[in-house]
Amino acid sequence: MSSNADKFRTVLARHAFLAQTLAKGCDDPKEFALLSKEYSDLTAAADSIKDYLKVSADIADMEYILMDKAQDKEMRDLADQEIHQLRKNMTKLDESIRIMLLPKDEADEKSAIIEVRAGAGGEEAALFAGNLLNMYQRYAEVKGWKTEVISISDAEMGGVREAILNVKGKNVFALLKFESGTHRVQRVPATETQGRIHTSAATVAVLPEVEDIDVSISDKDIRVDTYRASGAGGQHVNKTESAIRITHLPTNIVVTQQDEKSQHKNRDRAMKILRARLYEYERNKRDSARAAERRSQVGTGDRSERIRTYNFPQGRVTDHRINLTLYKLDVVLMGLALDELIDALIIDHQANLLADLDMGTGTESQV
Repeated sequence: MSSNADKFRTVLARHAFLAQTLAKGCDDPKEFALLSKEYSDLTAAADSIKDYLKVSADIADMEYILMDKAQDKEMRDLADQEIHQLRKNMTKLDESIRIMLLPKDEADEKSAIIEVRAGAGGEEAALFAGNLLNMYQRYAEVKGWKTEVISISDAEMGGVREAILNVKGKNVFALLKFESGTHRVQRVPATETQGRIHTSAATVAVLPEVEDIDVSISDKDIRVDTYRASGAGGQHVNKTESAIRITHLPTNIVVTQQDEKSQHKNRDRAMKILRARLYEYERNKRDSARAAERRSQVGTGDRSERIRTYNFPQGRVTDHRINLTLYKLDVVLMGLALDELIDALIIDHQANLLADLDMGTGTESQV
């Protein structure tokens, strides 16, 4: 416990230093903003550390009573009971503080862009992609977040081939980032006459939404092409060249947008998606381990790759990363029970980070 106490006192000292520095003021607005954020991030941990140190002092007092032979048996028994409860409280505080002090993902507080694409499985995959899109929209509604469909490509038999959803709110990316990967569905299609279960898949990619200040894109680094928008069966066909294709030349990232009739609006939406993809590209470059993990999660949309399975005949959802199964498929797809999966994934991720720190790896990679 003493080593933790030393680390915690260091955090308290930093928190106090930040408080003094901010009280004096800072000429550089950017530096002031960074220090203010660090102070805010440390405040909850600092309060818990003060509780931890108080409990530690109380334990020392109880230990003194236990060692004092002059104390009567009743007093020592009370001290023994008290010290047992204090140690339990100390263990809880220790775990809570260490989680608070884990390296932060710089993108956690951001809004998010969710890309849902039908994978293997034909029309069933498109229907399932539509189910996932609806699930995230309903989940956002439950959370009080705002959503906007940036782009959508409907499938002929229902569902979507591809959809891009903008979800705005506080800490959206922190909660949704674990949804990136291949989602597999097992169900009997409406067209299946013999009742056989079919397996199909859809991929989900969750990117943090970024602004101009997060990613600088030079005009010389992009090529903008315009063309006529097209739609299924000749519907929504635009007679003017309002559709936009933007190619980022250094990375060869291509974004197309044709949902709006205005070329200007399509360009704005395309640039929003491009900034998000470039931001994620740079994050991946800085952390090759994280990039490899994301590639393994998103995969190709093949049936054999999956992070989660939605089994309709059994009414269950299984997340294979943490071996968690919920028999409430309908409630999950309504967005009402998705938190149960997300919370479990966050807890597992924090446990892995703590294990890495305990082993002395000092990893700061984030999912």
